[in-house]
Amino acid sequence: MQKRSPIEVFGEWAEIGKDEGMAKGHESAVAQMLDSVLPATSRFSFLDAGCGNGWVVRKVGQLPHCSRAEGVDGSVQMIEKALSFDPSERYHLADLTTWTPETSFDVVHSMEVFYYLADPLALLKSIRASWLNAGGKLVMGIDFYVENTSSHDWPEKTQINQMKLLSISEWVALFELAGFTDVQSRQIDAKVDWAGTLCLVGTA
Repeated sequence: MQKRSPIEVFGEWAEIGKDEGMAKGHESAVAQMLDSVLPATSRFSFLDAGCGNGWVVRKVGQLPHCSRAEGVDGSVQMIEKALSFDPSERYHLADLTTWTPETSFDVVHSMEVFYYLADPLALLKSIRASWLNAGGKLVMGIDFYVENTSSHDWPEKTQINQMKLLSISEWVALFELAGFTDVQSRQIDAKVDWAGTLCLVGTA
């Protein structure tokens, strides 16, 4: 079987309902990631980069201090599904590597996206320069990384043609190269044979 691009595979997953299982599987890690960056008492705007069916956008948009919650994704099927749940204008169909939002945000969140990019550093630089307000936060979660050995067979299992396997220190270095400060990393929900979701936070 010929390997396919991440966008092709994600589109198929949306069509067969696999996106809903992914959302449930990531729910605990995402909740902890959001708790680490969302202001508890002040107003904030929020963007989910690689929003899939929009479940995180809808979750954050219901919080009392959220002034604006939007999502962007490159999969037509995922955005169509997001709009089927929430027929608003909060979702953008675009290639994350070339897209620039009309207005910037206080928090940008991304779950299970960055290792599918050919050049994650370029997107990190774009997010810091054009997507985030000064002092804004990027919080990123990934499960495919060197220390999480259980994930190393995913390229063959998924038949996805582009997956970048980097270590925790390499991801931290990319954040710093992109100009983020106070870069922090931690592993969430680790257990036997699973090193946990790698969460990185950086300040623009």
